[in-house]
Amino acid sequence: MISEFLSYGFVQRGLLAGSLAAVACALLGVFLVLKRLSLIGDGLSHVCLTGVAVGLLTQTSPLYMSVPVVLLASLGILKIMEKIKVYGDAAIGIVSAAGLALGIFITALAGGFNADLFGFLFGSILTVGRAEVFWCAVLLAALLLFLLFWYRDLIAASFDEAFARTRGVHVKRLNAALIVFTSLAVVLAFKVVGIFLISALIILPPVTALLLARTFKQVLWLAAALALASVWSGVYLSFLFNIPSGATIILVNLVFLLIAFVVSRLGRGYKKEEAARAD
Repeated sequence: MISEFLSYGFVQRGLLAGSLAAVACALLGVFLVLKRLSLIGDGLSHVCLTGVAVGLLTQTSPLYMSVPVVLLASLGILKIMEKIKVYGDAAIGIVSAAGLALGIFITALAGGFNADLFGFLFGSILTVGRAEVFWCAVLLAALLLFLLFWYRDLIAASFDEAFARTRGVHVKRLNAALIVFTSLAVVLAFKVVGIFLISALIILPPVTALLLARTFKQVLWLAAALALASVWSGVYLSFLFNIPSGATIILVNLVFLLIAFVVSRLGRGYKKEEAARAD
């Protein structure tokens, strides 16, 4: 059954693109969760609807139309945080509401909801083409280089921005780079799990990894591994039982989170018991 599953070209492209996008989302999610900006994925995913709607209205590629729209939205979030002096969640909420409302409005002009739009909303990983695979690979390669060169600065800025600034870290530039990378990851991942579920792909693997890992590097490795495992198992289960792939991937991530929660609680209970015996 597995060999038959992997023999299809569209499955191979879907798994490859999904794996690359999921790993990128998970790595970015670790820093976003620590900086309490994890909901930015949800906000930018709503803005994706505007890009998709514009693509359908103008009969151009929704993927390529979404890139400039979401990038502008991400920079808008940064400007709102800087100029209006509001917290990140409020800035995300403002841009998210605007993007969703505008997307629905343009969708109505484009002829309303159709099968193509539903594929973008809820995921259609098996319709991924070679272009998406290529751009997912480019994104992940660029992200890995970014993490490699600015790893220590990113850690400092994630845990204590004030302290990082005293060390000469350009916190604003790092935040801008993270949000730009997140924008691109959101656009490239909406075919994997759908516009409405992208934020879960950014949040769940890092949160699960934080429950289990002991060091920061372990968190990054484990988050990437969990994202990868969720895509492969989710797509296979969706193929096996003829169920939506995007929702299945997220449900697998939720199962991982539940297992991690139970394991971490058992581990804490064991440590407390050992400490009590030592006393």
